[in-house]
Formats: sequence, C-alpha cells, structure tokens
Amino acid sequence: MTIKVGDRLPAATFKTKTADGVKDITTDEIFKGKKVVLFAVPGAFTPTCTMNHLPGYLENHDAILAKGVDQIAVVAVNDPFVMGAWAQSTGAEGKILFLADGSASFTKAIGLELDLTDAGLGTRSKRYAAIVEDGVVKALNVEEVSGQAVVSAASAILEQL
Repeated sequence: MTIKVGDRLPAATFKTKTADGVKDITTDEIFKGKKVVLFAVPGAFTPTCTMNHLPGYLENHDAILAKGVDQIAVVAVNDPFVMGAWAQSTGAEGKILFLADGSASFTKAIGLELDLTDAGLGTRSKRYAAIVEDGVVKALNVEEVSGQAVVSAASAILEQL
C-alpha cells in the first residue's frame, strides 16, 4: 500500500557516507521533532536526477530552509558509496542529506518502488518529494513519469511550504 498524506513514515535505517565512513541513520534521527523535505530519485548519477532534480534543491536550499525546514534529504536505491560520491560531485555535500536505501526496504515499505528491471536497473524508487513533519507526511508529490521532475521539483515543494 502506498503511503499517503497523514501517514507516519515507517521505521527504517538508511546508510549515509560521512567523513568517518558509512554510518547508519534512522527515520527517528532524521524526522523526529523536525520538518524535513524528502525527495527521492530513481538513481544517483542518472540524467534527470543529476541535471534536473537535485540542482533545483541546491539552488533553492536557502529559500526552503527559510520556510522553517530543518533538513533537506534525498533517498535513492543505491549504496552509500555511490550516494556519497554523488553528494561530493554535485557540491551538495553538507547541504543535503544523502540517504542510501540499498535494498529498497524503506522504498518498498512506503509503496513507492519502481521496477526498472527491463532497463537493467532492478528495483528503484519512484521519483517523489514530500514534506514531513515529526515523521508524518504533510505533502506528497509523486511523478507519473520517472524521467520528469515537475511535481517533485524544489520549486513545487517551495510553493507548498
């Protein structure tokens, strides 16, 4: 079943790459008592994700935080090393929290997995953006076409904040 506005995010543990190595980070650590913009991409380094989706969140970083958001986070079904390299190569390191959902356990738990097996990519995440307050989904924008970043774009989220 797909998560919807008003639902609480399920408990999950992500991996994140830090200067000290790979660390676990839980949904409680990310969302408890905080207002977070969470967006998801089908894959780090993929064209739409790298050239369109992520740059909007970097460009609007300060404006989003000025709306009372504590953290911007991106999740993908990739390993933490890929997510860390993506953060570093895009200049987003330290601005956006990069969450690796390598086995798609969080993505499947919220019902937003995308089967890209025919494209050689296996199970990935649908492209979406959400506003989450204290672990509860307040807004959820899921793209109909994974190669587009329109309703999940930073500009769309900024209008909802």
